[in-house]
Amino acid sequence: MKESIYYLISILIILLSSCTRPLPESNRPNIVWITSEDNSKHYLKLFDDNGVRTPNIEKLAADGIVFRHAFSNAPVCSVARSTLITGCYAPRVGAQFHRKIKIVPMPDSLKMFPTYLRRAGYYTTNNSKEDYNLIKGDSVWDESSRNASWRNRATDQPFFHVFNIGISHESSLHFTEEDMQQTKPTTDLQSFKVHPNHPDTELFRYTNAYYRDKIREMDKKVGDVVDELEKDGLLENTFIFYFGDHGGVLPGSKGYLFETGLHVPLVIYIPEKYRHQLDLQPGSDQEGFVSFVDFAPTVLNLAGINVPQEMDGRAFLGPGISNQEVSQRNITYSYADRFDEKYDQVRAIRKGRYKYIRYFQPFNIDGLMNNYRYRQLAYQEWLTMHQEHKLDTVQAAFFIHHPVEALYDLQNDPYETDNLATKAPQHDHLTEMRQLLNAWLIEMPDLSLYPEHFLIENAFENPTGFGNSHQPQIKRYLDVANLALKTSDTESGTLLNLLKSEDLWDRYWALNVSISLKVKTETLHMEIKNITQNDGELINRVRGAEYLAIAYSQNPVNLMTGCLYESTQPAEALLIFNAMTLMQDGYDYNFKLNIKEMHPNVRENDEVKRRIEYFE
Repeated sequence: MKESIYYLISILIILLSSCTRPLPESNRPNIVWITSEDNSKHYLKLFDDNGVRTPNIEKLAADGIVFRHAFSNAPVCSVARSTLITGCYAPRVGAQFHRKIKIVPMPDSLKMFPTYLRRAGYYTTNNSKEDYNLIKGDSVWDESSRNASWRNRATDQPFFHVFNIGISHESSLHFTEEDMQQTKPTTDLQSFKVHPNHPDTELFRYTNAYYRDKIREMDKKVGDVVDELEKDGLLENTFIFYFGDHGGVLPGSKGYLFETGLHVPLVIYIPEKYRHQLDLQPGSDQEGFVSFVDFAPTVLNLAGINVPQEMDGRAFLGPGISNQEVSQRNITYSYADRFDEKYDQVRAIRKGRYKYIRYFQPFNIDGLMNNYRYRQLAYQEWLTMHQEHKLDTVQAAFFIHHPVEALYDLQNDPYETDNLATKAPQHDHLTEMRQLLNAWLIEMPDLSLYPEHFLIENAFENPTGFGNSHQPQIKRYLDVANLALKTSDTESGTLLNLLKSEDLWDRYWALNVSISLKVKTETLHMEIKNITQNDGELINRVRGAEYLAIAYSQNPVNLMTGCLYESTQPAEALLIFNAMTLMQDGYDYNFKLNIKEMHPNVRENDEVKRRIEYFE
């Protein structure tokens, strides 16, 4: 009897292991990613009535699957691409800051996923943008360059190829007023609706039309890549993914955790040879939620390769994946930390029709100066109209400090203009979403409960190891940060105790909460004043000055500039600069810098230079 059981177990192990071995080389599909830069789903008619026709992408959809709910986990290039290449949430692995000041190693034994394809015999190529915040290593690509092509592979060798289209990148909208006089968009300026959070001006309509022209150009390039595959006789055994690398670039999208920054178009062409293996019919739609963290596992699954346990995502296509199971997925998470020189720590979750956004520094504003964003004329006009009081309440929200949390019903409010968080009928939804987000932040764990400069100095040699060993502290800091969800009257005593804590990050988060709630008690006032003068952590002194400026109108200029001159770390100086920019633009305090007083390590950093340029 025992021998029979052992025999059955042995057979079962053999069968299971055979299911996860790489497919025979002749049976492995080719896989191509065609990625367009800075495109949310809102500008393609295939996904949104307000978009333009994209016939080449629509042709792929006719023989493929349209994923109606595909999301980048981050609204900016390097963080989104770091998620794609690893299959990991960026705040868990230390890849959440754009532009990188320090690149981080891959977590544990994990490799960037094309490495596993190469090991299984694939020819891997990238043409050509990488922009990872992690150390790449030498085993990822056979070739990564502007000349990279599948055509250099060995005969009959399967391939994975990435083709990046930059036509619609944010920089394409850095036109001048002179350019506007010389170039008329082919898209009719009256053929679409301006998003309700934008002013309906001639410039915004021109920018919309010009961007839609870029979408059409991008679509032609998609067609060129598909034509090359067809010319080489490869369409019958090549999966083709078309997707945007994150949201679009009209003001308030790229760099922000709104749907226009995260919700991307995704179409996957299903080759004839492999259609029988999939639980999906070409020409159909998939309503289930998928996000960038799932893309690497999906490619490996299609290739018949084991998905490493260290990846956070789940495959959504290929052998063993049920269409019914995928269609029931309805949650996606997203994150925002630093964009060039601008900080604003934000996390979000979408579940079904509802979206929850948690602002960890709600005293910040979306419209805070960000050099690269404000090269766009539409951004400049938006800011000017706000300063001249020419915006309605919805349009002006971009320049007003955040709520601590926001809840949106995307079915009725697709552009996230009506915050339901304070409305009693939504209490159950709010509580559920808040709990789900908190559980995710702890489970990761989210390294951003520590500021970037501390992570650079203490965690970035082994980010995941640091996160795992400091998970109890991260949970504690999240608990402190979540005091901002309470009322100021009930939490002032707790905050006072935390401000006196020997743990400097207890003090840091207590300061953030004090600013967020604008708590005003004499004891709190005196303790924070003491922090501004004596705390050993510069950013705590700066946060204290922010509190005194916002709650008591006490001038923060001398204290903040003094802390800036003391700083020797670029990331720390950037966080101080962020506070200074908020004080100048939001509260009318004027800063005059003596650049020579700044530490050489700080003033030579490229991101710091952007802030210096702004203050000069």
